[in-house]
Amino acid sequence: MLGMQRALQEKYKDKWKPICPERGKDQLLWMVGEIGEVIDIVKKHGGEKASAETELRERLIEELADVLMYYNDVLLCYGISAEELKKSYIGKFEKNMKRW
Repeated sequence: MLGMQRALQEKYKDKWKPICPERGKDQLLWMVGEIGEVIDIVKKHGGEKASAETELRERLIEELADVLMYYNDVLLCYGISAEELKKSYIGKFEKNMKRW
């Protein structure tokens, strides 16, 4: 996904602000907005309906894809590699597995 997002940023580099740490905050805020759209679907229709009804489910998945796109932009803004994220994720997973 990072590679795809990098390609998207490269394609629109003349139209969009450059990927850099200063842009990270903006991308985080846009991501929160997309999370809000996911929440709105679930709040308005309920989780069961949102996951079961084809059209609603497609909207839910599309909004979650938007969240992931902004998330990947954030990773690019701060220069976080897939390997760094994986290492941290595994560490957090192992910590959580021992929590209780």
